[in-house]
Amino acid sequence: MMKIKDIYAFEVLDSRGNPTLKTTTILEDGSVGSAIVPSGASTGKKEALELRDGDKQKFNGKGVLKAISNVNETIAKAIVGLDVFDQNLIDQTMLDLDGTKNYSNLGANATLGVSMAVARAAAKSLNLPLFRYLGGINGSILPVPMFNIINGGAHANNSVDFQEFMIMPFGFDKFSDALRAAAEIYQNLKTLLDKNGHSTAVGDEGGFAPNLKNNAEPIDLILKAIEKSGYKAGSEIKIALDVAASELYKDGFYHLEDKKFSSDELIDYYVNLCEKYPIFSIEDALDEDDWAGWEKLTKKLGDKIQLVGDDLFVTNEKILLDGINKGVANAILIKPNQIGTITQTLKTIRLAKRNGYQTIISHRSGESEDSFIADLAVAVNAGQIKTGATSRSERNAKYNRLLEIARLNDEFLGNKI
Repeated sequence: MMKIKDIYAFEVLDSRGNPTLKTTTILEDGSVGSAIVPSGASTGKKEALELRDGDKQKFNGKGVLKAISNVNETIAKAIVGLDVFDQNLIDQTMLDLDGTKNYSNLGANATLGVSMAVARAAAKSLNLPLFRYLGGINGSILPVPMFNIINGGAHANNSVDFQEFMIMPFGFDKFSDALRAAAEIYQNLKTLLDKNGHSTAVGDEGGFAPNLKNNAEPIDLILKAIEKSGYKAGSEIKIALDVAASELYKDGFYHLEDKKFSSDELIDYYVNLCEKYPIFSIEDALDEDDWAGWEKLTKKLGDKIQLVGDDLFVTNEKILLDGINKGVANAILIKPNQIGTITQTLKTIRLAKRNGYQTIISHRSGESEDSFIADLAVAVNAGQIKTGATSRSERNAKYNRLLEIARLNDEFLGNKI
C-alpha cells in the first residue's frame, strides 16, 4: 500500500491557447505524477461534461478555475490517504462524489486529471514505465497510427467538409519505419500543395487545411504524395477518413459539397468512395443519433472496412453495449476525457475487445505535451492510435513517446496487414 499524500491542480494552456488543468499527485514515498487534460472541438452530445467557468472577462469564458477548485478542495479531501494502487476505488470515489452520470458537478476535466495523475504516480512509485503499469506484461503491441494530414470541418477554416483525411502505414514491421513513411508523405504532400497554389497552413491537429473543391480531391492529392514518396497505396499505406457527420447533419439531411444527402444517399456515397479509393476506415460516417442509418451502413460496409464510432459511442460502456446489440459499427474511438476516468476508459476497451470491436486510442484537437495516450495504446494492445500529423509538438510528443516504448519493446508492430 502506498498512500496519496497530496493532490493539486492549476491552470495551463492547451495547443489552441485555451486553459486546461494540470494535475499533480504526490505520494508518501515522494513519487510524483502529473497529467494535462485535453479538450475537444467536435464533441458528441453524450460526452461527459467539461466544466468551464463561463466568465467572459477571462479566456472568453473558457477558464477552468471551478474545475481546479473541485480538484484542490472537494476531490483532494476525498482521496488523499487512499492507496494509489487502487485505481478502481479512487475513480469510483470521484464518481460517487460527483453524483451524476456525466460529471456535471465536478467536471470530467477535473476527474480525468486526477485519474491520470494517480496512475502516473503509481507507476513512478513502482519504477515502471506507464504502459507497463497499466498493461502489465501483456502490454506489448505498438499501434498503427492514423496520421491526420489534411484537415477540414470543425478542425480547419476551409471549404472541405470531412474533418480528417488520414494515412495509415500498415505495410511495415517496425513502428519507426511506419512513422518515417508518414513523415515523408507529409512533407511531399506539402510540396505538392504548394506547387498547386494551395495553402500549407495547418489545422488544429497538424494536417494541412487547403481549400479544395470536394471531399475526393484531398484523397487524390494524398495518393499522389504517397506515390511521390515511393510507397504503395493500398498495400503499404491505406486511407482513413473522419467525416464527423454530426457536424454536417441539419434538418434531417447531411449537407456537404453544396448538396443535401439523405442517410441512404450518404451511405451510397461512401460505397462509391470505397470502390474508388483504398479506404480502410471511416469514422463517424453518420450522425450520432442516426442509429437506423448506422445499422444500414454496417450491413453494407461493415465486412469490407472499419466503421468507427466516436460521437456515436463517446467511450461510454453502456452506449457501446447498445451498439453491439444492434450490430452497429465495428470499431470504437477511445477518448478518456469523453467518459471521465481511466477506470471507465479501460472498462469500455475491455467490452469492445470481448465483442470483436477494434479500438483506436485518440487524442483531442486541443492537446498538450502530455503523452499519456501513447502509453495507454500499448498497455491495452489497442492496435491503432490517432494523434494527428507528424507536425506540431503536442502531436509529435505522442509519436516520440511511442518511439521510446518501441525501443523498450523491440519495435513489435502487431497490427501489420
